[in-house]
Amino acid sequence: MDKKRILVVDDSEIVLAMAREALEGGGFEVVTALSAKEADSTIFSNNPPDLIVMDVMLPTLDGDKKARMLKDNGQTKKIPILLLSSKPDQELRRLSIASGSEGYIRKPFGHQLMVDKVRETLLGL
Repeated sequence: MDKKRILVVDDSEIVLAMAREALEGGGFEVVTALSAKEADSTIFSNNPPDLIVMDVMLPTLDGDKKARMLKDNGQTKKIPILLLSSKPDQELRRLSIASGSEGYIRKPFGHQLMVDKVRETLLGL
């Protein structure tokens, strides 16, 4: 089976490094971006991600708004999205539903939790 390609979008290099370590350790191929705009080059490439993990609070365009745009686009609507944030569970649940995302991961996250949530989301499709 081919490695699933995960795009992680966060404006923190530290969070990107932690997510990369967790997901590569879980057997995934990882691509990162520091903004929603930077993520487009991967999302709209010939090799789009199998899943996107996107921070809610990003420069210029928030992750939940970007997720809504991707879910409204015929080319990208089937790519599962997990929001990433330190916001309270209740707010994250609301943002996840409003954006059409498949779920969320709270920061700070444990390596195993991130891998499990990504696997569970990919299997649930």
